[in-house]
Amino acid sequence: METEIELKFFVSSDFSRQIRDKIADLKVLQQRQRNLGNIYYDTPDFLLRQHDIGLRVRRYDDVFVQTLKTAGRVVAGLHQRPEYNAELDSPVPDLSLIPADAWPAGLDVEALGANIHPLFSTDFERQQWLLAMPDSSQVELAFDCGDVTTTDGGYDPICEVEIELKSGQTDALFVLARELAENGGLRLGNLSKAARGYRLATGYQGDLVKPLSIVKVGDSESTEQAFVTALEHALEHWHYHEQVYVERPEPDAIFEMCNAVALIRQALALYGGLIPRRASALLRQELQWLEGELDWINEARAIERLVDDKGYFLRKLNVQKPLLAKLSENYEALPERSEVLELLHSARYCNLLLDLSRWILTRGWQPFLDDKAREKLAEPIRSFANRALTTSWNELLSVFSLEHELDRFGYLDQQPRLTRNLLSGCCVAALYDVEDRETFRLPWLDLLQGIDDILLLDPVRKLAEEEDFSEEDKAQIEKWLRRKEESLSHAMMQSRQIGLNLDPYWDE
Repeated sequence: METEIELKFFVSSDFSRQIRDKIADLKVLQQRQRNLGNIYYDTPDFLLRQHDIGLRVRRYDDVFVQTLKTAGRVVAGLHQRPEYNAELDSPVPDLSLIPADAWPAGLDVEALGANIHPLFSTDFERQQWLLAMPDSSQVELAFDCGDVTTTDGGYDPICEVEIELKSGQTDALFVLARELAENGGLRLGNLSKAARGYRLATGYQGDLVKPLSIVKVGDSESTEQAFVTALEHALEHWHYHEQVYVERPEPDAIFEMCNAVALIRQALALYGGLIPRRASALLRQELQWLEGELDWINEARAIERLVDDKGYFLRKLNVQKPLLAKLSENYEALPERSEVLELLHSARYCNLLLDLSRWILTRGWQPFLDDKAREKLAEPIRSFANRALTTSWNELLSVFSLEHELDRFGYLDQQPRLTRNLLSGCCVAALYDVEDRETFRLPWLDLLQGIDDILLLDPVRKLAEEEDFSEEDKAQIEKWLRRKEESLSHAMMQSRQIGLNLDPYWDE
């Protein structure tokens, strides 16, 4: 068995010229160009896919090689998957050549062999360079250009760069990747050729936007492992929704990318007592930059809600139509899809993902730790989680106590604090009873939604101040805004009362 460690990028068809420029100063140990044909196999009910297993037979020259890839990790384009290879005499798979321990427990390999059939093919030209890196690591760089096809005529073009570690340090992959990303034009890829083939074969139209979920941290994890789990969870959510947006114009995917970035920043803050801020200074700076680049998404979502269903939300206002026209005009002034795609293919964006992936993989905070911090990070996560949640809870009690009468401005001032506290819970809440934690979090999530609803009114308030409406119309808008805020304030007070009366779900 071998463990394949590689970075994958989606690029344009002329990227090979950029590759040659970037590797000009490196020692090329081997260079070749060849045509590769791959047939992927599965059962009619996609049994292998259900187990996250890929089975292919690759043809090059007169050689056939069978490869079985089992479940592994994919973090922002970094693929780590165990694989089993064996030479064949034909393109027909021979499952007897695969070790028994490679298969999931309980899988009937004999029945599997009788049911597998060709599902799709990937055929491409591969330009390949074996490079000697400055640290003596050897890295294989490949540029693939071709297509994925299915037996019923499905087609998807292939244009990818893969960087695979052949020997030495994983860090060498990232050094070369940063060189390639210097001028932009490439995007880290989390969809393998096999995944794209399965999409074609099953008629899959793409992934749906999904909300940020609780981090799946377990009691057996150390505090450091839980920190890594939170970062990888956020990074997976981020990269998943990047792919969604690239495939189709889905603004909510950008919103979820922003949620993932916020979770990363909060994880850095939550564990900041153990991991010095200077260890993540550059990452936090770049994450803040990206948040700034994408902060238009909140205005976009607010306008979409206001104009939805022909402006039903504004139906009671006499100036509904001019408001809708102006809101639509403001929406058109927001960044276009082409601008967002350009950002997602930019060098700075790509390098942020590369640096974050490398920081997680190599435990880039370790050189900044003292012995006491290392001991604390090695402790089980539960004690840390209890302390962190108690601190968070006390903070909420202090600012949302019923003794404080919060108006619109007060709630808006506390939105960042409430968001941070909920994200802290997101990092560790999986350690506790599901029903208890969901009951406890619900009123605070409702309160956050109420603040979002207050923000929804801002575009209307701003237009009422800027536009040349009559005094009568302005008075109506002001009265309408006041009623909306009073209704929201009443509902939010109820959420606070419920939330403050609940017992914490963690052990104190």
